[in-house]
Amino acid sequence: MQSDSRQPQQAATPEGALPASGRARREAAMPFIIITMLIDMIAIGLIIPVLPLLVGKFTNSPSEQTFWFGVVSFAFGIANFVASPILGGLSDRFGRRPVLLIGIAGLATSFWVTGLASALWVLIAVRVVSGATQANMSVANAYVADITPPEERARRFGLLGATFGMGFILGPVMGGVLGDRDIHLPFFVAGGLAIINWLYGFFILPESLPQDRRRAFDWKRANPFSALVGLARLQGVGSLVAVIACASLAQFVLHSSWVLYTTFKFGWGPMQNGLSLFTVGMMSMIVQGFLLKHMLKRFSARALAITGLMASSATYLGFGLASEGWMMFVVIIIGNILGGGAQAVIQSLVSNAADARTQGQTMGSVSSLNSLMAVIAPVVGASLLTEVSHLPRGHWLIGMPFYFCAALQAVGTLIAIRHFRRQQALAAAST
Repeated sequence: MQSDSRQPQQAATPEGALPASGRARREAAMPFIIITMLIDMIAIGLIIPVLPLLVGKFTNSPSEQTFWFGVVSFAFGIANFVASPILGGLSDRFGRRPVLLIGIAGLATSFWVTGLASALWVLIAVRVVSGATQANMSVANAYVADITPPEERARRFGLLGATFGMGFILGPVMGGVLGDRDIHLPFFVAGGLAIINWLYGFFILPESLPQDRRRAFDWKRANPFSALVGLARLQGVGSLVAVIACASLAQFVLHSSWVLYTTFKFGWGPMQNGLSLFTVGMMSMIVQGFLLKHMLKRFSARALAITGLMASSATYLGFGLASEGWMMFVVIIIGNILGGGAQAVIQSLVSNAADARTQGQTMGSVSSLNSLMAVIAPVVGASLLTEVSHLPRGHWLIGMPFYFCAALQAVGTLIAIRHFRRQQALAAAST
C-alpha cells in the first residue's frame, strides 16, 4: 500500500475571519486603531476653538474672516472627498499599515505648518494637505473590518463611534485652554500627539491585510465619483448609499449650525455651547461604546438601523422645537439612547457587503461620501439660518436648519425600510 506523503492542508477560514495563527496579534491591533482615531478626533477638536481666530489674523473685518474661514473649511472638505477613496485603494494594494503611517505623518506635518503659517494662502494650502491626510480614518475603518468577523463589525464600529465621542469631549476643552494662552499652541500640541502616534504605530502596529487578499490599484476605481457609483453597485448596499448621504448631510448641517442656532434661539454663550457639546460626546461614548453591544444581542442590525433613523429624525425635530435651553440637553440624552447606534450599524452592513479585497476601497468611498456632505452642509445650514436670523429670540422658525435635518432623516428612513424589504424579498425568492 502506497503511503500518502502530502502535507495536511489547513482548514479554510471564513471570509472576514482571521486564521488562528496571527489572530491574537492582529486582535491586539484594535487598541492602536482606537488610539489613532482618538488622537485624530482630539486633534480636530483642539483646533475648533482657535482656527477661526487664526484666520482672523490674516483678515481685516468680520465679513472677510467669515468668508476666508469658509474657504479654509471648503479646502479641507474637498481634499478629504478626493483623497478618501485613493487612500482606501492604496491600502487594498500595499496594506493598511504603510498608508496609515504616511497619513499620520502628513497630519502631524500639517498641524505644525498651520501653527507656523505666516500668510493666508499658506493656511489654505496646508488645510488641503490636512484634509487629504485626515482621510486615513477610512483606512482605519478598513483595518477594523480586516481584523473583525462580519457579525462583530457593528459592535467594533460602535467602539470607533464612542472614540469619536471621547475625542469630541477632550479636544475642544483642551483647545480652549491652550488657545487662551496662545492661539498657535493647540496646533503644536496636536502635531506632537500625531508624532507620538506615528512612533507607536511604526514600532508596534502589525499589518492586517495578508498578501493573498490584496488587489491592484486602479485610478478609475479611486476616482471619488466612480467610487460612489461602485459603492452603490455592491450587492446588498444599493440605496443604503442614499441613506448614508441623508444621515451624513443632516449631521454636518447640525454641526455647522449648532452654535449660531443656540445663540439666536436661547442667547447661549461659549459656556453653554461647550457643555452641550460635552454632553453630545458623553452620550455618544456611552451608547456606542457600551449600550450598542447589548442591543445587538437582542435586536437585528436592520431593526436597530430603522429604529435609530426614526429616532434621529425625531431628535432633530426636538432640537428645532425646543423653547428653553434645558430642553436641548434632554433631547441630546434621549435622542442618543434611541438613535445613537444607527450609523455604526449601517456602516457594518456596508462593510459586510464588500469582500476582503475591497474593504479599503469601500470604507474610502463611505468616507468620501461623508466628506462631500461636509462640504455641502455649511452652505445649506448658513443659508437657512440667514433666512431666520432676523426673528426674535425663541421664535420656533429659528429651528429651520433642524427641521430640514429631520426631513432628511425621515427620507432616509423610508429609503432604508424599502431597501430592507427588497432584500428580504430577494432572499426569500432565492430560497
